[in-house]
Amino acid sequence: ADDYLPNHPYPKDILLVIEVSDSTLEYDQTVKLSLYSENQVQDYWIVNLVAGQLECYTQPYQDTQRNFGYRVKRVVLPNETVTIPGLGDLCLELSRVFPG
Repeated sequence: ADDYLPNHPYPKDILLVIEVSDSTLEYDQTVKLSLYSENQVQDYWIVNLVAGQLECYTQPYQDTQRNFGYRVKRVVLPNETVTIPGLGDLCLELSRVFPG
């Protein structure tokens, strides 16, 4: 699965997708979120520069109207720490992303 020249990686190859959002925030929270969920990306993060927070989405699903989304949305504030999925105990201190 290391050769991505002939095709894109498969969902099983992706540990985490991170979008850094300012002017594309609404698009990232709607269109991209739905596409990632539909393709079974298990962890999707949005670094929300507008609100100064990290949005962590997990557990992709499809509802009865065939819309895709995530069951869980966790908001992580600048003074908090988050564990990076798939990387053991590796954590990210949000104060380093959103300095004072």
